[in-house]
Amino acid sequence: MSTVAQVLAVAIAVMLAVVFVMESFLYRHPRLYPMFLTKPGDFDAVRLWTVNMGWYNLTTAIALVAGVVLVRTDHLPQGEALIIFTAAQHTFMAVVLVVSQPKLWVNAILEGVPAAILLALALN
Repeated sequence: MSTVAQVLAVAIAVMLAVVFVMESFLYRHPRLYPMFLTKPGDFDAVRLWTVNMGWYNLTTAIALVAGVVLVRTDHLPQGEALIIFTAAQHTFMAVVLVVSQPKLWVNAILEGVPAAILLALALN
């Protein structure tokens, strides 16, 4: 797996870790209302999905980093499998996001484009 793909995997992992913090701990912040399409009256109703999605994103970030570590420690097939699965998963999820909520098209681009590039790099 190319160094570029590994660097992109780590960059995506960092992005997912930031999203984890926003979703799990900062989802009530007014600056994030547009990102999550929330308003103060929704907080109790959306807490479950925002927190769960946050932790999901953290575990996905860990999987990407673990994949890179495996690739760099001569466990190439295992590392590539983690990276390819995660990239494919987030590419697919970006499509689902924009189809289910077109207003979140920017979020879908931020999630899907880097993942699709990583997937293409990892499969070459």
